[in-house]
Amino acid sequence: MFDLILKNATLPDGRTGIDIACQNGTIAAVEPNITAEAQEVIDATGYLVSPPFVDPHFHMDATLSLGTPRMNTSGTLLEGIALWGELKPIQSVDDIVTRALRYCDLAVSMGIGAIRSHVDVCDDALTGVQALLEVRKQVAPYLDLQLVAFPQDGVLRDPTAMENLIRALDMGVDVVGGIPHFERTMADGAESVRQLCEIAEKRGLMVDMHCDESDDPHSRHVESLANETQRLGMQGRVAGSHLTSMHSMDNYYVSKLIPLIAEAQVHAIPNPLINIMLQGRHDSYPKRRGQTRVPQLREAGITVGFGSDCVMDPWYSLGRADMLDVASMGLHVGQLSSRADMAWCFEAVTSNSAKIMGLQGYGVDKGCAANMVLLQAHDTIEAIRLRATRLAVIRKGEVIARTAPQISEISLPGRPETVNPADYSPQASG
Repeated sequence: MFDLILKNATLPDGRTGIDIACQNGTIAAVEPNITAEAQEVIDATGYLVSPPFVDPHFHMDATLSLGTPRMNTSGTLLEGIALWGELKPIQSVDDIVTRALRYCDLAVSMGIGAIRSHVDVCDDALTGVQALLEVRKQVAPYLDLQLVAFPQDGVLRDPTAMENLIRALDMGVDVVGGIPHFERTMADGAESVRQLCEIAEKRGLMVDMHCDESDDPHSRHVESLANETQRLGMQGRVAGSHLTSMHSMDNYYVSKLIPLIAEAQVHAIPNPLINIMLQGRHDSYPKRRGQTRVPQLREAGITVGFGSDCVMDPWYSLGRADMLDVASMGLHVGQLSSRADMAWCFEAVTSNSAKIMGLQGYGVDKGCAANMVLLQAHDTIEAIRLRATRLAVIRKGEVIARTAPQISEISLPGRPETVNPADYSPQASG
């Protein structure tokens, strides 16, 4: 007897009528018409079963802090950083733990199974690091939380940031972070990339840097990041987050830059909701979109994963832990409108981001971890279009969250009594 069987599922690759059997936290079979018994059987009724959503870029130490100690009135990145500087001294470890755990509850209910969170180390008490290490331990049974040592004020610019970053890594933080464009000079930015990559290489860690989160086309630190990745033999272990200056660079330089990034196997993590909100603030019209060159990065074979970055914090006052919102914004801003492009946007919040984080046993295949989401949609494009309801969230073969289907009742003469949004597509019309 299996622990759980999902019957009549559609998979992200388009296969339909598939049953998925789970045993001891692992997917034991993925095939049509499994006849064995199970402790629980869920009829997917043709809906999409996906691996969990993955958020490869988040700031959990700041989440749900909106309005404390004040609001970001300009809506800019720099005021957000200044406001975060005001919040840090007045929040405790318990404050951060409480907010972060509440956010994780929301994230799980929305089908997120893994999060990479940057945690600020420019605080001699390492309050955020202490808090998120505790959160990581508490959520481990139901959420993979990967932490990045992030020197928000610049690892060279802040006098104790490097020492604090080393301490954070010694305490168990997983990934080396950086913010080269926030150092005092371009040369300092390049030097910070060199030093941080060397630390990661010696410790066998991954790297994920906030890189060129700017409208300045001369902010080109991702070039240094790609070079250091090659020099140190760290291909596949390094990611550049944001990369927004690339949308302002001239095409000739980008024609050189993108092949360097691809050769170094550096991953790219745009954050569509935040990038479109914070960038272009110095423009009148025409106003730049603020998202990096996703189509060109994808065409070059670079692994691109969309992150959510922020939810109700000093930088972004909206958000609800919905990676389908993130995918939709990335789709629209990047004008990724072909069927293949739209389906790829679903991969950008699932399998691509899982690859960037180095998650093991990820997917809906025999032998993978039995972590899945049942969505009220018939395919991945429809899931993005509808921001599909998460009917069931499954972790290690156990349902850990359920949501009732979105069904509306209508009272119109001669029309159906109910409306199911998943039934309203050209293929289902009439």
